Parts: sequence; structure tokens; C-alpha cells
Amino acid sequence: MLVIVLENSPPRLRGRLAVWLLEVRAGVYVGDYSVKVREMILENIEEGLEDGNAVVAWSCPNEQGFDFLTFGENRRIPKEMDGVKLISFLPDI
Repeated sequence: MLVIVLENSPPRLRGRLAVWLLEVRAGVYVGDYSVKVREMILENIEEGLEDGNAVVAWSCPNEQGFDFLTFGENRRIPKEMDGVKLISFLPDI
């Protein structure tokens, strides 16, 4: 399973993702693809995100059962502790 959440993303990127994934809510996409297709989708997000931000989560055979990446500016940043990925918050500016 692949889940993508976009914020403040350009319409072009949202339309591009809608080609491969089902948009279940505004900016929320789901699908089930191979690693190769997921990497291609990640490249499209990285290239087309501009000033927005995104989080991409997918099923993975690890302790948590999933893995994720974040793109763009956001207060939430991933931090790995003892082999488990958690979220750390940056302070308000």
C-alpha cells in the first residue's frame, strides 16, 4: 500500500499523481505499486513539489510495518531512534 499526502502543491503535480493513484480526498492519494513504480512517483513528487510539502508512506517488512519519506518544508521531521522512525517537531518560529 502506498499513501501520499500533499499540502500546497501545484495543480500540475496533483494531476500527475491522479494518473497513477486514487485521490480519496483533496491531496490524499492511495495505491499499491512495485518498488520501481514507487521510486518513479517519488521522483515526480520531488521534481514537481515547488513550495509545497508531502509525506509518502508505504508498506514495508520492518518492525513498524511501513516506512515513509517527507519532502518540502514542514515542522514535522522524521527521526530514527533504535531502528524505529518517529516524528520530531521543529519549534515555532
